[in-house]
Amino acid sequence: MPLIDLSDRAKFLLTGEDRVRYLNGQVTNDVRKATADRTQHACVTNLKGRIEGDLRIHISQSGAEGLWLDTESGLRESLAIRLERYIIADDAELQDVTDDWQLFHIFGPDAEPFMAKAGTEGILLSDRFGIPGVDLWLAKNAPTPEFSGPKLTPEQANQLRIQRGIPRWPEELNPDAFPQEAGLETTAMDFHKGCYIGQEILSRIKTTGKMPNRLFHFSVPKSGLTLPESPSTWQLAQSQPDGSHKNIGVITSIAQHPVLDQFVALAYVRQAWDGVHSLLLVTDPASKIEIPIQVEPLPPQ
Repeated sequence: MPLIDLSDRAKFLLTGEDRVRYLNGQVTNDVRKATADRTQHACVTNLKGRIEGDLRIHISQSGAEGLWLDTESGLRESLAIRLERYIIADDAELQDVTDDWQLFHIFGPDAEPFMAKAGTEGILLSDRFGIPGVDLWLAKNAPTPEFSGPKLTPEQANQLRIQRGIPRWPEELNPDAFPQEAGLETTAMDFHKGCYIGQEILSRIKTTGKMPNRLFHFSVPKSGLTLPESPSTWQLAQSQPDGSHKNIGVITSIAQHPVLDQFVALAYVRQAWDGVHSLLLVTDPASKIEIPIQVEPLPPQ
C-alpha cells in the first residue's frame, strides 16, 4: 500500500453561517455537494476565467465545524489572500490550520479497508493521483500511521502524477490556463451551480469549445536523451513540408518512467494544431536529438 506524505500542503478551515454560499461563489465546483466521505476538487479563477489556484474540499463528519480545504504549499499565502478578499458582508472566516494537521494519501489494493471507513472523521475517498485512494487527516501530534507498503518520495509522487496525467500548480495550473485546457471540466467544474468569479468566460468556452490550448500526455524513448533540469529545455514542434519545424506547444512536466526505458511528459498543445496528419518531434537543442512522438489528449479528469 503506497503512502504519500502531503503534510506540507496548505490547509484551511472555513467557518460561519455563510461559508457554503460564500465559497460557492468563489470556486468552479458546486460546494453544496461537498461531503464528509470524499474530497471535492475545484479551481479558483479570476474574472477572466484563468486559474489562480486549485483545492480539495470536504466537510467535517458532523457538518458543524465547517469546510476543510487543502491546496499546494506554494498557494498558502496567495490563495488565502484571494479568498479573503471577497469576504465582505458574509458570515465566513478563513483560518489557516496548515501546521495543525498531517495529511497522508494511500492507494492500491491494501487501501480498501480504509475506503470502507470513508466518512469516519479524517478518512476521505480521494482520486487526487488519478487512482482510487484515501486521504488521511491526522492531528499534528497524532502518531504517524505505520504501513507495510513503500513511502513515496516527493520525486516519486511527482513521477506518478505525470504518468497518470494529473495537472498540478504551478506547472499546468497557473494564471495562463483555463480549467478546461487542463481537462478538469468533469471533475473540478459544475456548469449548473450558478454564478462564481470567472463563470461567464468558462461557460462560453464550454458552449463554443474554443480555447487556446489543450493538455496532452506523451512518452519519449530515451534514445540518448537525459532528463532536463527544466521541461522547457525540450521543444515540442511540428515537422513542416519544407523540413522546418513549427513550435506547437509547451512541455510543462517530465519524469522518468518507473519501469520502461522512456520519459513521460505533459504539454500544452495549441488547439489549432491538426494532430491527424502531422509528425511531432521532441527536440533537445543541447544534444540536437530529435525524436518523433505521439501525443494523446488527456481524458477529462
